[in-house]
Amino acid sequence: MNRKQVQPFAFVEETICLLKNPGGLLVTRGKKKIPNVMAIGWAAVGIIWRKPIFTVLVRPSRYSYSLLNEHPEFTVNLPYPEMAGLVNYCGSVSGRDHNKFQETNLTLEKAQKVAVPIIKECGLAYECQVVATAEILPQALSEDIRLSLYQQGDFHRVYYGEILIVTAATEFLERAGQKKPGG
Repeated sequence: MNRKQVQPFAFVEETICLLKNPGGLLVTRGKKKIPNVMAIGWAAVGIIWRKPIFTVLVRPSRYSYSLLNEHPEFTVNLPYPEMAGLVNYCGSVSGRDHNKFQETNLTLEKAQKVAVPIIKECGLAYECQVVATAEILPQALSEDIRLSLYQQGDFHRVYYGEILIVTAATEFLERAGQKKPGG
């Protein structure tokens, strides 16, 4: 699949829509250089510290948490809506016990700017270098969020990744063009 570099914020609206449904695929790797993929839905894209930033939230109980702490780079890969079942699977089993790439037939491709690979079958791929982290503090959350989303007390760490490059698959660009006025 051919990919083209796009501006970091060229497809923010599409990114947000895809994060909602079907969700994103966060790829990490640790010291052993073995990639892992996890489903994400909680993320943000914007400018912080005068840099384009992709912010992802990962709970300490997740395998990706330890990998991100070993190797502070990640890719966020946005699949097409029809890949919802695959995203669901990647969010339901742990990379500690499963090779999700093999089990889902997802193809890894070498990234251009980071050592963590991207996923060939996904329409958009953000390559990011962690520039900061922050802990979600229970006392800083509103009571409704704390009670409804953190009943187990597994509070996220926030990873701020500087977006180094974004690439889009030709198919993604064709689909996006059809949705644009005059497309």
